[in-house]
Amino acid sequence: MMGGIHTDLDGATSLPGLYAAGECACVSINGANRLGSNSLTELLVFGRRAGHAAAEFARAHPDLARESLDAQGADEAARITDRYRTPGDAPAGSERIVAIRTELNATMEAGAGVYRDQARLEATTAKIAELRARAEHIAIDDHSKSFNTELTAALELEFLLDIGEAIAHSALARTESRGSHQRIDHPARDDEHFLKHSLAYRTEGEPRVEYADVTITNWPPAERTYGN
Repeated sequence: MMGGIHTDLDGATSLPGLYAAGECACVSINGANRLGSNSLTELLVFGRRAGHAAAEFARAHPDLARESLDAQGADEAARITDRYRTPGDAPAGSERIVAIRTELNATMEAGAGVYRDQARLEATTAKIAELRARAEHIAIDDHSKSFNTELTAALELEFLLDIGEAIAHSALARTESRGSHQRIDHPARDDEHFLKHSLAYRTEGEPRVEYADVTITNWPPAERTYGN
């Protein structure tokens, strides 16, 4: 995946007051062929822009109500405590973190690596749905509140499932080949339909995949060749 949280040139996301910069963000200086990151630019240039823009937003909204944000934070803290930290109150502990993480790694490698096709992507999306359901039955043994690396691993697994699901469903919907996304069942590039950024949104079920136009400046995308 080359991307992250979608932002504008000032690091603003679609949620008012939320800014993102660096490796977590997608300000769209990465292209479809950019397997690495543009870390220095993302951090120094857009980190500075995001910081200034966030400060301006804060100054312009001195009376912004924080009650809903505080309530969401309290709800998430309670969820984590109930789910992972309270012995005996979590769902039946029939699953372990390492098993689900290993299977997630395997299905992403098999179906959503560089070379993809519909059958393998469909198998991967189905497997991720299964792993999500099984993850509800993870139990952890460490219920301490300090330096709890097992709890960290459990929360990381939640995020990995989110990202894996977004990647697999976005790749399944993109019936073309472009950059590192190589659909062997759709080998041609399709600029008419897919010269766009894929945006995945959380829903109650599968992620909703939408698209945002690509801004082309001095260098329009061309076929990538390596010579003879």
